[in-house]
Amino acid sequence: MRRQIAGLLAVVLSLTLVATACGSDEEDATKAAFIFVGPVGDAGWTYAHDQGRQAAAAETGVETAFVESVPEGTADFGNHARDFIDQGFNVIIGTSFGYMDD
Repeated sequence: MRRQIAGLLAVVLSLTLVATACGSDEEDATKAAFIFVGPVGDAGWTYAHDQGRQAAAAETGVETAFVESVPEGTADFGNHARDFIDQGFNVIIGTSFGYMDD
């Protein structure tokens, strides 16, 4: 439980720092996309990350999006990241160590 809270806090703090560093111009608005390794309803790791995503969006006004259940070690992570970049997202957060080489 402490690890989930720590992870949630880390996500919220990271997005808060990113949001406060940005100006108020619409073109420069922070858009954060999350690529989750599991389903949002898993009541565990992915659930905690999604709670952090929602809290960060509510507190900072950062636009967020997510995709869930993206397996590690496949081209899926890179494909989703490129899709988010093409949609104008400027912060991409992969929630698995297994995405490191993707």
